[in-house]
Amino acid sequence: MAERTSANQLLDDLTAVVRDAEGLLKATASQTGERVAEVRAKAEESLRQAKARLAGFEDQAREAAGEADQFVRANPWQAVGVAAAVGLVVGLLISRR
Repeated sequence: MAERTSANQLLDDLTAVVRDAEGLLKATASQTGERVAEVRAKAEESLRQAKARLAGFEDQAREAAGEADQFVRANPWQAVGVAAAVGLVVGLLISRR
């Protein structure tokens, strides 16, 4: 559940960055000059690519969450065992430091 919350927070943060970048591009639309136009074109292309990747990541995250949920519901004791093993490994790694 905490991982899902973290993933959702990351998606929310990335969405906010994209939204802010769009606002910045709109606010600077009245700026003129060759260099400004060049930078704006690069920023718009980067923003377009980021939106496409974000949409793809969102779809993958939802799909992975659904699969994990199905696995845990079908195999609750295996999920508990895997979580315990991961916790043990993390604990060992932390105690070594």
